[in-house]
Amino acid sequence: MRVAVLTAPGEVRVEEAPLPAPGAGQVRVRLEGCGVCASNLTPWAGPEWMQFPTEGGALGHEGWGIVDAVGPDVAEVKPGDRVAALSYNSYAEYDLAAANAVVRLPPELDATPFPGEPLGCAMNIFRRSGIATGQTVAIIGIGFLGALLTRLASQAGARVIAISRRRSSLDLARTFGAAETIAMEDHNDIIEKVRELTQGRFCERVIEAVGKQWPLDLAAELTAERGRLVVAGYHQDGPRQINMWLWNWRGIDVINAHERDPSAYVAGIADAVEAVVSGRIDPSLLYTHYYPLERLGEALDATRDRPEGFVKALVTP
Repeated sequence: MRVAVLTAPGEVRVEEAPLPAPGAGQVRVRLEGCGVCASNLTPWAGPEWMQFPTEGGALGHEGWGIVDAVGPDVAEVKPGDRVAALSYNSYAEYDLAAANAVVRLPPELDATPFPGEPLGCAMNIFRRSGIATGQTVAIIGIGFLGALLTRLASQAGARVIAISRRRSSLDLARTFGAAETIAMEDHNDIIEKVRELTQGRFCERVIEAVGKQWPLDLAAELTAERGRLVVAGYHQDGPRQINMWLWNWRGIDVINAHERDPSAYVAGIADAVEAVVSGRIDPSLLYTHYYPLERLGEALDATRDRPEGFVKALVTP
């Protein structure tokens, strides 16, 4: 099979590798595609802790495809089942996954791209946010996650204020149900605009979906007394500082919405399947850029540089 190997910072090549055989409790998935996650960008840049070359297919964890072989003691799925997989070497033609870490995709999703892990992540973040009818919710950073959370929050009856840097992102937020949009330019100006929109109360829920220091600072400023600040951004480039005085004074509840239990990820993927089939969410508009496996480096660069109109890249074998 063909696999992508990161050979150095910012460098990738496609190599041949043996087809893996599933062991006990495993399935092999013939991949149709894999989403590109922003969490790949720090390893792609080559920090000191990163080791090159990588294992074949490494960093790819948003794969979907057809089960083509199963190992001993597997009853949950069978060859021919189309699934979303929680696996970790999916920048390749095939990957192995635990049988209890794949979710069947129903016929309604045939021929539809389904990067299950980020879709499940959006469902889990929404669940942990505790958003309810009548609340005002600020979402900082309208990319793939931010757009889906905008749709979920607005459908729950909340008023969504979307805050993002790019004009196309703000347009996307309105398409996904945002009541108000604010350009992410001036820190104090954003605070004053949200103060005016909420008659000085600020927001019962604030979701930070960028993964940088400034958006995290801004998120705290926009959270109401006894509100909930939900950290959905992936903070992997170093320690953060927080304004504990503000967090204490306002009595803010802070939720780190990243799951680490694989079963929670799988439950989120199953919820996402139901949400897409029912029409509750439609992520198709968010898959804006497609690349073959040989152009994985371009996909990673686009995810980093975010050209106008970019939301999410998918890589196909």
